[in-house]
Amino acid sequence: MLNKDQEQNVAQGSTAIQAGGDVTITGLTYTEVRNVALDVFKANFYELAGVAKEIARARAEEITEAFLSKLQQENSNGFKKSNDPDFQYALFTVQKEYARNGDKELGDLLVDLLVDRSKQEQRDILQIVLNESLITAPKLTENQLAALAVVFLFRYTQNFRVGNHQMFGEYLDTHVAPFASKLVKNIACYQHLEFSGSGAIGLGEISLEKILGKTYQGLFLKGFEEKEITDRSISIGIAQGFFIQCLNDPSKLQVRAINKESLDKALEECAISAEERVQIHALFDLGKMNDSEIKDKCIEIKSYMSNLFETWSESTMKNFKLTSVGIAIGHANIKRLTGEFTNLSAWIN
Repeated sequence: MLNKDQEQNVAQGSTAIQAGGDVTITGLTYTEVRNVALDVFKANFYELAGVAKEIARARAEEITEAFLSKLQQENSNGFKKSNDPDFQYALFTVQKEYARNGDKELGDLLVDLLVDRSKQEQRDILQIVLNESLITAPKLTENQLAALAVVFLFRYTQNFRVGNHQMFGEYLDTHVAPFASKLVKNIACYQHLEFSGSGAIGLGEISLEKILGKTYQGLFLKGFEEKEITDRSISIGIAQGFFIQCLNDPSKLQVRAINKESLDKALEECAISAEERVQIHALFDLGKMNDSEIKDKCIEIKSYMSNLFETWSESTMKNFKLTSVGIAIGHANIKRLTGEFTNLSAWIN
């Protein structure tokens, strides 16, 4: 993200605005907005000496260009916020932190958070959380940022589009693999996350196997014989599409659903009777893999999951819950790699 290359995909009926020249956006030119942004940095950042001063200036310009480029792509209306004091303060926070350390991954993360901040038109909980996230993220190591992303992904999200093991593997490659090798077990990592206000180490715990077994139950079924449908007096039968070939045993059937939430939605849409819903739910639970089998299946799909299961079970990840700030940072850390993710307001509103 932190480079000068610019590439745009323009939907039909939209207008592409490339900032290579002096383009006018929302009453201000790109150059004017850029100058305002850099003036904010120059007026507030303390004077350094010699080479350090030049490095800080170059980094401030780099992160400002990266932010304005992404803002132009995602929220061009955000340019009008250049004269808003609170937004200027948020912008200066990003410039200051990147000028201090020059960490590229942190820079990308801060840019994503700041772009999300630009979309907030009023002082509400989401704006406050994003402001706080810009201050908190630079206090965390890449290991801690990775932990927030992984905990957020598994404990707070689910992907209803994952319909088989191949799709699940591709999902893990995109959303988990970049963080898996960065996770650590030491307690200090999670104590500092707690100190920073990103989360809390609770007394209760939940295994990764149980989370996956609930969120993606349809991937971890052993299946049942066709006669189970008739024995339970389920009238809809196979032809209605509620039953498919079992993903783990082609000789058997399973309920067609990724988890109970999606199953309930499908049953509601088809106006299935209450009695048959109970029986279909019973079939969905029939032959579900145990925790050990779920773990083995995940490792079979992607071998790097072995390290993730080990780290989760042998650290306080299994006890860790995120605050709103932790959710915002975890969300932004995933989004910077995937390019898009469900809007943060789905979790903070």
